[in-house]
Amino acid sequence: MNKLNINKISKNLPKNRVKVDVYKEIDSTNDQAKRIDLIKEYQLIAAESQSKGRGRLGKRWFSPNSGNIYMTLCTEKDLSFAPVSLITGLICKKSILNLNKLIDIKLKWPNDILFENKKVGGILIEEEHINSNIKTMIGIGINLDIEDKESWWGDLSKFKLKKIRNELISEITRNLINFYDAKPSDWLDVWRNCCMHINKEIEIFKDNEIQQKAIFKDINIEGHAIIETNEGMEIYKSGQINIKGIY
Repeated sequence: MNKLNINKISKNLPKNRVKVDVYKEIDSTNDQAKRIDLIKEYQLIAAESQSKGRGRLGKRWFSPNSGNIYMTLCTEKDLSFAPVSLITGLICKKSILNLNKLIDIKLKWPNDILFENKKVGGILIEEEHINSNIKTMIGIGINLDIEDKESWWGDLSKFKLKKIRNELISEITRNLINFYDAKPSDWLDVWRNCCMHINKEIEIFKDNEIQQKAIFKDINIEGHAIIETNEGMEIYKSGQINIKGIY
């Protein structure tokens, strides 16, 4: 198996700006990012497996299998110019495509990465206030090849990305840093083109119960969903949505 390798991950990264740590097993890469003091502009934490991996809203992210991507990039830079979760999804799609043009990744608001209508990746953004700064943890999990699947999980095993896992982690990290350096303004249109449920009916959940149905129309510059209900257009800032026919 192609194990995590610091040298391969670091090869195309700016070494003066990024510190890379690799673990055989860890509770959670996001939790480790919270524990550390940054000594460089960015710190990347990657692990072969996690014992307490989690997603948004406290959901468990099943991650005991080696060969997948469990990583967190943390920084105290100001990332507030664009919604971090949506940008990270775009960067993951771009990075996967850069290594294999055949993989048609789609995005589901606000933080899911999909392939063939199954969830193959998730993003967990967390923040901590450190004195006058904000430390942002960008947690990313991508199923490259998993043995035990729930009905709604998928993976990218047919593309054998496990063999280039180090390169993919490096590519995601490099592209995230490049994005935050360049601060491009066209990200919103790019995200729209990657979203698989624009103008589709969604179900809005709260506490695992359907609260209402709506049409997902768009997102705004803050990354909030613009939905159409019986009462008209509304802004939906955060939460869980389901789309018919999608896992």
